[in-house]
Amino acid sequence: MPESLLEQESSTSQPDSPAPASETAPAIDPQRLPLPEETQPLRIVWDYAIVLAAVHLIALYAFVPWFFTWSGLILAIAGHFLFGMFGITIGYHRLLTHRGFTCPKWLEHSLALLGICNLQDSPARWVAIHRMHHQHSDNQPDPHSPWVNFLWGHVGWVVCRHRDLDKTSHYERYVRDLLRDPFYLKLERRRGWFLVYIGHALLIMLAGAIFGYFASGGRSDEAVRYAASWGVWAVAVRTVFVLHGTWSVNSIAHLFGYRNYETRDHSTNNWLVALISHGEGWHNNHHAEPRSAAHGHRWWEYDMSWAIIRFWEKIGLVDNVVRPKIMQK
Repeated sequence: MPESLLEQESSTSQPDSPAPASETAPAIDPQRLPLPEETQPLRIVWDYAIVLAAVHLIALYAFVPWFFTWSGLILAIAGHFLFGMFGITIGYHRLLTHRGFTCPKWLEHSLALLGICNLQDSPARWVAIHRMHHQHSDNQPDPHSPWVNFLWGHVGWVVCRHRDLDKTSHYERYVRDLLRDPFYLKLERRRGWFLVYIGHALLIMLAGAIFGYFASGGRSDEAVRYAASWGVWAVAVRTVFVLHGTWSVNSIAHLFGYRNYETRDHSTNNWLVALISHGEGWHNNHHAEPRSAAHGHRWWEYDMSWAIIRFWEKIGLVDNVVRPKIMQK
């Protein structure tokens, strides 16, 4: 482990402080915001790009009737909540990135593992990218502003090399709080996080084979079909849906929607993005008060992730829950 990981934590590794609502958005010409300098010249991260492309191609088998099973569809929907909401929205984002609440380590690590099962990178790198985004939102060097262009803000940044984010030693200044935990360090080494993703996919397919075998009365052909069905629906389709839900927060929710607060960026509240991302689409609210565990600030801005966190708080599973100012009145 690099010695610098043991040094005093810098301010960049801390969750962002709420931006004053009175500040006005900067004058940004959407046609002139250049690509981040650290991505020049553009280089594709081919190993990750190929894996993402493969998962998208596998998901297309959902249109082939042989791969359809009701159990596969149900697991895809359930997985969107289990892995997407608990893993990404609550785990990666509101807990690890912004420390909107505290919880026992076993729960924190469990949420992180669920987040890994969405193919969105290791917990530490995901958090580093997001903290960097808040520090420079919609300005240089925001790693994924859609004000460069929509495609870049949605997925282009994911598959292009960024010199400040391509090695743990480069982005550790943003996540020294996480990397003090050996659990997260292990996930960084030799892409341990990717092995977790592959392992969870194989386990789901194995479970599908066992389920299909017994549900069909011992037919091996049905065991194969159910394994394939669960691989397509419960893994690939669900992964793709969660990926684009997260990416839509970075792209759509910085271009289309309404604003409750005058922030220093172009974040918006978008009900469709909020629906598919379990409350993350109330993005202008989030940029106004990043540490808040609640993203919906108005009565109609339903935030399922906040409902879960509030329930956990009531039963004593989490504490030190950060609320927005509007809920403190």
